[in-house]
Amino acid sequence: MTTLARSSGFRRAPWFNATTLFWITAVLVLGAGLGLRDPWPADEPRFALVAKQMVESGDWLFPHRGSELYSDKPPMLMWLQAAFYSVFGNWRLAFLLPSLLAALGTLWCVTDLGKRLWTRKVGLYAGWALLFAVQFTYQAKKAQIDPLVTFYITLANYGLLRHVLLGDGWRWWWLGWFAAGLGTITKGVGALALLMLLPAAAAALAGWPRVRQQVRDPRWWLGPVAFAAAASLWLGPMVTAALGHPDPAYRAYLDDILFNQTANRYAKSWDHHQPPWYHLGVVLTMWLPPMLALPWALPAWWRRLKRRDARYLLPLAWWLLILVFFSIPQGKRDVYIMPALPMACLALAPLLPGLLRKLWPPRLAFAFGALLALATLGAGIAMWLGEPGFERRLVEDRGFDAVAVTQATWLLLAIGVWFAGTLLWFGPRRGAHGTVAGLAGLWVLYGVLGYPLMNPSSSASEVMTKAGAMIGPDAELGLVGWKEQNLLQADRPAVDWGFTQPPHVQLAGAIDWLQADTSRRVLILQAVMGPCVDASRAIEVGTANRRSWWLIDASAVVPGCTPPELDPATWRGGEDELED
Repeated sequence: MTTLARSSGFRRAPWFNATTLFWITAVLVLGAGLGLRDPWPADEPRFALVAKQMVESGDWLFPHRGSELYSDKPPMLMWLQAAFYSVFGNWRLAFLLPSLLAALGTLWCVTDLGKRLWTRKVGLYAGWALLFAVQFTYQAKKAQIDPLVTFYITLANYGLLRHVLLGDGWRWWWLGWFAAGLGTITKGVGALALLMLLPAAAAALAGWPRVRQQVRDPRWWLGPVAFAAAASLWLGPMVTAALGHPDPAYRAYLDDILFNQTANRYAKSWDHHQPPWYHLGVVLTMWLPPMLALPWALPAWWRRLKRRDARYLLPLAWWLLILVFFSIPQGKRDVYIMPALPMACLALAPLLPGLLRKLWPPRLAFAFGALLALATLGAGIAMWLGEPGFERRLVEDRGFDAVAVTQATWLLLAIGVWFAGTLLWFGPRRGAHGTVAGLAGLWVLYGVLGYPLMNPSSSASEVMTKAGAMIGPDAELGLVGWKEQNLLQADRPAVDWGFTQPPHVQLAGAIDWLQADTSRRVLILQAVMGPCVDASRAIEVGTANRRSWWLIDASAVVPGCTPPELDPATWRGGEDELED
């Protein structure tokens, strides 16, 4: 990958080298499109709404989703989003900044660790491999918890490995434990970083060189203390306040987030059921293109393990432990194993310079890039020639109008032409370089051009702006069957009757509210209107996130009707319901 620097026009600039090229590329790829879109489902509007309500209410300890406490996730990501909004005053920047900075921090940990364990060149190869692994880049450009917890887990690995393998001092040991504690209050799986201690202990007992385990030193035990201190930053005040609060909802919040959303969710998974081998499929697909090197890396790793090289044992064994841990429960999602990706790239990096000099690894990378180029070019050409299937899906599923369909066509063609051009420029013998350059262009074009194109239909901004204009500036607005993006992007404070409450309960409360003041309006999901709403008196607002939204007032309520319970299949499901 470092030959990209030599082939660049900036080669003679004294400040420009392989490291500079890497970090410029990383910022462009990960930061492209920042500030050009609103939060998109499934999870982004949820977290941004919680952060927004923190800022508005001043209650940063207990997250709220509308009128209800939100106990599905700890508030670390929402704290950061709220903090960035307090600094910049712009939600389009604030909601994505934590993921961007976390991804850059993860890249720094990997490149620096590779440099210290091997060489600066190996560190850069580890960074390039991680930056362009499809799952890492895709998640880093989203405002979900996973990029942040991946950073804390990688930082914990960084600190532990610097102490155990490099002997750089106890401060790194303590940092590793502290970062694992921060990861735990970001998402419960943050503590899995400490599984690194298992292969470290095994190697130390077997007498492997370079491995340091000093359990008898009192300073060793300050590591668990650092972990507890980090976790207590949130758990301490939260538990104290919840136990002392007179509202039983706060005790229910405590029980749910400490037990139901952690141990129960792992042992008795209630969603995302997948077979035991599911995560192997993730590694072989979502971790491309780095994992294209596996056929050559596996025997190379085995030879190094036989030489008792702990620099390979610890990250590889930890990666395996993470795979096993998340393969046990029935519930699985691809993002669950993303924290293992940085260590996988670190273990792969020392092999890459030699592999890229061989005949077939670059050609395999070239073939992977060619498939992506052909896919985007083919889709763009099909839309350009008027193939109705593509256009129909964009219009029906995404709510694109004719102008947006045309723009999407040219975007796909631009990505395909760029990708094909980079592959032709570098050729099959440098196929990895061509694929990396092609992916860089893909992600930059997706952020700069794709975000504005998809934003009106992927967020609720257009629907909520239209609803606000339709009811006027002074009318009160209520929400029934609502999603987080509706409340987040409403142009005024909106009334809700709970998020987790069934729609018939929400509608019953909304009917009483409408009848108390005929100037009020309710934005309602079409699928939950039921027999108590006269559809002929409702006004269609539009479609967002594949859902149709309507406005009703008191005149649209059928007199004397009690909203019946609805079949969840008629209103639940879709991308909004998937939470990590």
